[in-house]
Amino acid sequence: MANLGYIQVVRHCNHFCGFCSNPATPYVHTLESMQALVDDLVARDYFGVILTGGEPTLHPELPAIAAYASGRGLDVRLITNGTRLADPTFARALADAGVRRVHVSIYSVVPEVEARLRGAAGTLEKAFAALDRAHEVGIDVHVNCVINRLNADHLDRNVRHILAHHPHVRHFVWNNLDPSMGRAEVNQAEFVPRLEQFELSLARALRLLHASGRTFRVEKVPLCYMGEFAWASTETRKIVKGEERVVHFLDDKQTVRQTAWGHLYAPACGPCRLRPICGGLFDRGAAYDPAELAPQFVDPEPVVRAILDDPSDPTVSDRTLSSWREEFRRHGAARTAVSAEPAAPPRAPEAPPVGQITVEGVRLYQARRRAEARKAGTLGVRQEPGRDDDA
Repeated sequence: MANLGYIQVVRHCNHFCGFCSNPATPYVHTLESMQALVDDLVARDYFGVILTGGEPTLHPELPAIAAYASGRGLDVRLITNGTRLADPTFARALADAGVRRVHVSIYSVVPEVEARLRGAAGTLEKAFAALDRAHEVGIDVHVNCVINRLNADHLDRNVRHILAHHPHVRHFVWNNLDPSMGRAEVNQAEFVPRLEQFELSLARALRLLHASGRTFRVEKVPLCYMGEFAWASTETRKIVKGEERVVHFLDDKQTVRQTAWGHLYAPACGPCRLRPICGGLFDRGAAYDPAELAPQFVDPEPVVRAILDDPSDPTVSDRTLSSWREEFRRHGAARTAVSAEPAAPPRAPEAPPVGQITVEGVRLYQARRRAEARKAGTLGVRQEPGRDDDA
């Protein structure tokens, strides 16, 4: 299958999001250590690589590793907050290195909300500039948005603004907040939404995008909150296509290989006809309420057909609905349990080391922890426990 792998290039950032799930660690990468991870994805016959962080543009070797991955035949993508990408010279360097798509993270087009979420003022205009600079150098421009309590009521407002002012943006990715790691775990009360809080604004946002001809994906949202756009669920698409995901974490987790996409299912999910292709409720971190789930009594096959026949998906399979149905029936026993406890994806011991801990890396990590503690105090958010903190 045409899988996409992730490489965390750095784990520090020039913003201080209160819901960050991948905060700073003492691990660091060299170009050589990143090249080994690219080679790992190539050996797995992956379609592409997503370079992420932290804020990956802070690594001085980012263009070099992008060029190496592109040279090895991978489709190269980048997730960024856009601060450095707003510089035309840097945007050109990434384009020349073979970056084909950039996902610029924008959480709210309301400046004061975005500033609160980012932990820094003035970031929104930089992100908007990044959308334009990337487009000018020929990179496909996508927008990533983490759904959270502060933007849950105006996701469609985000879409309206971006379509009006940056019409070259062709793809949107919505990620419901992961409450299980980092600052997100210790600041759940402020940032984790209830599903009902974003249900209507997400539906309006997706309808706007669909009507405009844009494409979109939604992660960590159960299908009972996806309405007519169940085919856009990341988990559902991976279940249907039989895909996996490898993430090379620049921390103690190292490489994680995820092959199962189900999370938590409530008793109400039992009669749901979409249950076999639904990722359920993302419950790592125990922040979401299973009582919000409700069974759906609709035919799942139009959802499957929409995924298998999607001309906009470069990773789509060439299977017919009938061949998919037989294959899914053979391998579907593991998907039929009404209740399942969420489990972390298994570590992949066969992968190469992800970065290393050095004396200089530890020194920088400790300095960042001190600086972030001051920011946390100023912003009124909690700082996540550090690697060397007492349990």
